[in-house]
Amino acid sequence: MGETTAEKSSADLMVDLIISLDGYASAEGWPGWWGLEGPEYLAWLEQEGEKDYTFLMGANTYRLMSGMSEEAAAEGSGFSDEEGAALTGLDAVPKVVFSSTLQAPLTWPNSELVTGDAVEAVMEMKRTRTGTLSTLGSLSLSRSLLTAGLVDRFRLVVFPVITGRTGRERIYDGYPDVSLQMVDSRTFDGRLQLLEYIPTVLSGPPGSGRTPEP
Repeated sequence: MGETTAEKSSADLMVDLIISLDGYASAEGWPGWWGLEGPEYLAWLEQEGEKDYTFLMGANTYRLMSGMSEEAAAEGSGFSDEEGAALTGLDAVPKVVFSSTLQAPLTWPNSELVTGDAVEAVMEMKRTRTGTLSTLGSLSLSRSLLTAGLVDRFRLVVFPVITGRTGRERIYDGYPDVSLQMVDSRTFDGRLQLLEYIPTVLSGPPGSGRTPEP
């Protein structure tokens, strides 16, 4: 899964999401991370930030996250020290933004704009780059890359809340059927669950005799 040719990819692609238990990316009126971030989770985020990642995102996520990073760098931003460090730390991370509406040069440091087809661009990036390509938010981009069979790892951090009334941004709408092989799991702060899988896109239900999508 994740190899588009007989030649092994140089870079791995990971879809990386935070979700409520009922599959939402956020909830109206709730704070970031649903107010449940803790020291273990924040320390893990800091460690992850030191790895060789290139973040992939769409225009909406770029506008949101670059604005938050700029706000966090300002005095009296209202972010906690940990939140501010996580946001401003994104400045130094390589970022690729897929958009037909934004214009170069992008103002967020270390951001590269790609105006062409995202699936084709990521396929080429997997072949020619090293390290890990990781989505940052960008639900429609993540869905497209998974459907195209490009995703090597599907990683979730599940927050123990159900936001049936206030939930926003349903994550799995429009997804194909996908089987998931768990390769890692851990618990942060006694309440947040990290789950990491190898995904395989299915052309039919298990046992139907159909083979997985290539």
